[in-house]
Amino acid sequence: MSEKKQLPKINDRKLVAKSRLFSVEQLELTFSNGEQRSYERIPNSGRGAVMVVPMLDSQTLLLVREYCAGTHSYELGFPKGLIDEGETPEQAANRELKEEIHYGSEQLLHLSQMMMAPAFFNAKMDVFIANNLFAAKLAGDEPEPLEVVHWTVKNYKALLQQPDFKEARSIAALMLTVDCLRERGDLDD
Repeated sequence: MSEKKQLPKINDRKLVAKSRLFSVEQLELTFSNGEQRSYERIPNSGRGAVMVVPMLDSQTLLLVREYCAGTHSYELGFPKGLIDEGETPEQAANRELKEEIHYGSEQLLHLSQMMMAPAFFNAKMDVFIANNLFAAKLAGDEPEPLEVVHWTVKNYKALLQQPDFKEARSIAALMLTVDCLRERGDLDD
C-alpha cells in the first residue's frame, strides 16, 4: 500500500464565474514538491444528492424518462434529486420517489456514495435501492409529468443497450443493484 500523499496548499481562491445554477472557483495551489498550479472547480454549494433504484417487486425496476437540458433530449434513468435543507439522504430519497414515480419506500438500502468528475466538481450522490413500495404522491418541480418505465432486472443488459439510457450515474446505480441482488441470491444470469 502506498503512503498517503500530502494535499497541495491552497494559496488563494477566487470566484471567476457565477450563474443561477453554479459558480466556478479558481484555486492557486502549491504541491508538496514545490510545483505551483492554477485549478478551476465547481464548489459544492449544496448538501448532496440522491439516486434511487426503485424495485416494484423482486424482479421489476422502475425508471423515469425525463427531459435533460444538457443533451436537449429525453433520457431514461433512476429517480434522483438534491437533498433539501434539514433532510437526511434517506428522507430525500423517499421524497424524490414520491415526486417522480408516486411511490414511497418502507425499506431503503444504501448501496454507495458516488462522485461525478471529482477533478472539477465537489458533489456527492448517495445511491439507494428502494423496496416495499407503497403508493404516495408529492408535487415535484418537474415542468411535465415524468414517464415511469418498468424494466425486468434480469434484462439489465438490454437496458444498457437502450439509446436513451446513457447517464453514467444511472449505469453505475444499475450495476451496483445487479451486484447486490446477485449477492443476495435474487438474480441469476
